Amino acid sequence: MSNVPNFSIRPAELRDVAPMVGLIRELAEFEKLTHLLQVTPEKLRPHLFGEKPVAEALVAEAGGEVVAFALYFTNFSTFLAQPGLYLEDLYVKPAARGQGIGEAMLTRLAKLTVDRNYGRFEWCVLDWNENAIGFYQKMGATVMPDWRLCRATGDALLTLAGQPPAAAG
Repeated sequence: MSNVPNFSIRPAELRDVAPMVGLIRELAEFEKLTHLLQVTPEKLRPHLFGEKPVAEALVAEAGGEVVAFALYFTNFSTFLAQPGLYLEDLYVKPAARGQGIGEAMLTRLAKLTVDRNYGRFEWCVLDWNENAIGFYQKMGATVMPDWRLCRATGDALLTLAGQPPAAAG
């Protein structure tokens, strides 16, 4: 049996905007938030690929189809006086779950955070989404009770990025 994944992860390209919007719609349905949905390819495109992009995205492909996305952007911590990476959304189609796509995307984003010398990798999770909460905690994130904000920093960030924790000294 091969350990090679049946998917690939890559930075989103212009051709991925429409499939990403479809996944965003699926996410809104899952979260019961379709009443808030205003996204269209025309609205999303300039924020990812326009003159002044404000967000970035990764997509996962399997069988030639975009089956997952992660949309993220740079934020800033005044306490750390450092930028951070904020994951706005990560969604994997139900049929593509259980293959390690979500874990691989989080690991890739944690590594990107470390490579950019950012101080934090953060995201939020709905308090009723017990599966996601358990998954994030298993990956090493702390679910902050007052904020419902997931945070990986320091040794936890290095571990999540697949790197050894910093040496004590």
